[in-house]
Amino acid sequence: MSNALSSLPPHDALSSSPSDVGPIVDRQRNHAPTVRSADAAQRKAKLRRLRDGLLSNRSAVQEALHADLQKPPVETDLTELKTTLDEIQHAIDHLNEWMAPTRVETPLLYTGTQSTIHYEPKGVVLILAPWNYPLNLTLGPLVSAIAAGNCAVLKPSEHAPRTTALVHDLIAELFDEREITVVPGGPDVAEALTREPFDHIFFTGSPTIGRRVMKAAAEHLTSVTLELGGKSPALVDRTASLKRAARRIAWSKFVNAGQTCIAPDYVLVERGVHDALVDHLRDAIHSFYGASPDQQKASDDYARLAYDGHYAAVVELLTDALSAGARVATGGHHTAGDRFVAPTLLTDVPLDAAVMQEEIFGPLLPIISFHTLDEALRIVNERPAPLSLYLFTERDATIDTVLSRTTAGSTCINEGFLHFNNPALPFGGKGESGIGRGHGRRGFEAFSNERSVLRRSYGARLIEPLFPPYGRLAERVTEWLLGRS
Repeated sequence: MSNALSSLPPHDALSSSPSDVGPIVDRQRNHAPTVRSADAAQRKAKLRRLRDGLLSNRSAVQEALHADLQKPPVETDLTELKTTLDEIQHAIDHLNEWMAPTRVETPLLYTGTQSTIHYEPKGVVLILAPWNYPLNLTLGPLVSAIAAGNCAVLKPSEHAPRTTALVHDLIAELFDEREITVVPGGPDVAEALTREPFDHIFFTGSPTIGRRVMKAAAEHLTSVTLELGGKSPALVDRTASLKRAARRIAWSKFVNAGQTCIAPDYVLVERGVHDALVDHLRDAIHSFYGASPDQQKASDDYARLAYDGHYAAVVELLTDALSAGARVATGGHHTAGDRFVAPTLLTDVPLDAAVMQEEIFGPLLPIISFHTLDEALRIVNERPAPLSLYLFTERDATIDTVLSRTTAGSTCINEGFLHFNNPALPFGGKGESGIGRGHGRRGFEAFSNERSVLRRSYGARLIEPLFPPYGRLAERVTEWLLGRS
């Protein structure tokens, strides 16, 4: 495939209207029986087509992400392309296994029958994608939808217009619109889509919008996967390698200018090593992006906030924190013209400040000291369950305590946010941070209906003593069965 997408049309030429939505869904609904009949080889061929299309347009992908977020090409390769390509390859490698009926045990009473679980497509599904990783978080769920044999409507974010244009053109080139369609547009288009009777909705975004999606889905009893966010803590005790922890935390936080749902949202550090960790975090930031605001602004390796409204929200959080008594340990600089906010460390942050009450989704990192592990866990548990939790310690007892006394969608121990990049690990949150799981087999299952099948092969008469009218044999068998409970 040639690099056909290097010259993308203006994004304002790619806006759908709410009136377009119904006919699009109807066409897919009519075509769904054809798509669901695809066997494993045919589904893998579609996934290879998507993989090859992405690889052929690598430069266009880099250009689009740079235009939308000033994302560095290497960062685009690692966090957008590679994660999607790994998801594709993992599905290709395991699809035969996933599609095969799963044999389960059958009670002795039903001797002569076999019980299996069959995985069938849900039908026509909707993927509502965000702007922070506009390629990966649009096409990653699509991989699962294709693997499960569905038709899919994709609604990328209007806040990543160049990437939306690229995804629109790529999908139009690779797939029949009756099978996969990209519907660009704003909130009115998204709202119109959620009013349609989809068979599953996969939404990635904020808890506020997630509630609205779930409410709309309830009108049709549509199942949902909600990948949300929340305040993901990093917890560092005195036994941790502070330099290594600081570099992992800074990397996980400031990639994509902090616009990552699993980025560490605040740091809890044991009081005796608080100042040392701050110093190491400052050194890591300077090593990654430069020491001065001018160097950081000139860095080719540091992204920008996605749109003006989000820039204003992040700056407001910074201003509020400072007015509440927080101090800037490094960073704090920002310019509206290019939506630049420097990588910023905040100390002495009051726990009731807005920056500690809501997800930041930007390059501000509050650092809170704790005296005892109980104190740290209380701070974590006072907030809704996070999407991710990062723990840096060399104490096995601390690991066991944190895992047993907190809950999170995922946890990394002595490492950054690598867990998202492993398609064999299910990804998702709990409560405020999400519902359901994606990636790998769990993504395939999210877009599949698990159909229970019981089939009798022999012994049809064995069950008949339990039919009415109930006699002494039925009573004795029932008593025996109850005794085995």
